[in-house]
Amino acid sequence: MRPVDSLVSARWSGLADAERVRSNSVKPIDSFARSGGVGPLRPSSPFSSPAQRCGPRAAGGRLAAALLMAGLAVAAGAVVAAQGRTVWDGVYTAEQARRGAEAYAQACAECHGADLGGGDMAPGLAGVQFAYNWHGFSARDLFERLRVSMPPDQPNRVSRQDKADILAFMLEANGMPAGDAELASRAGPLGAIQFLAEP
Repeated sequence: MRPVDSLVSARWSGLADAERVRSNSVKPIDSFARSGGVGPLRPSSPFSSPAQRCGPRAAGGRLAAALLMAGLAVAAGAVVAAQGRTVWDGVYTAEQARRGAEAYAQACAECHGADLGGGDMAPGLAGVQFAYNWHGFSARDLFERLRVSMPPDQPNRVSRQDKADILAFMLEANGMPAGDAELASRAGPLGAIQFLAEP
C-alpha cells in the first residue's frame, strides 16, 4: 500500500470512529425533547449541541433562580412592612428637600431633567412609573442605588448627606409628605422605611 493510501485509509477510519461515537453517545435533540429532558445527556461531549447544553434542565434552573429572587424580594418587603414605616409617614423634612433640590440641580438635572422627568439616557425620577419601579423596596435600596452609581461618571463627587437630601427631594417630587425628622444618610435607618407607590 502506498503511503498516501494508508494516510487516506487512516483518515477515513478516524472519521468513521468519530461518527460511531457520536451516534452511540448523544441522543438526537428531538428524542431528547420528547423524553422530557431526561436521558443520557452528556454536555461534555464534543458533539453535543448548544440546544442540548442549554435545554430544559438549564431553563428549569433559570426559572428556579428567578422564583427564588422574587421570593426573597417579597420576604424583604414583608420584613420592612412589619417594621411599619413607609415613605408616606413623613420621613424627611421640607428643609432637607429644599437642600436636595439644590444638590439635584448641580449633580443630577443634566441627565434626569430639571423636572425629574428623565432624559435621553436617564430615567425619570418622579411619576407613576418611577414609583411603581421602586414599590416594595426599602428607602435603603433606593439610597444605595444613588450612593454607589450616581452620578455615573463620579459617584463619590456627591456626599452621602447630599444624596440623602436628593432622595428627600425625590420623595417630595413624588407627592410623599414631609415630616419632622430628616431622612438619614446611613443604611440602617433607611432599611426600616418601605417605599410604596401609594399610601
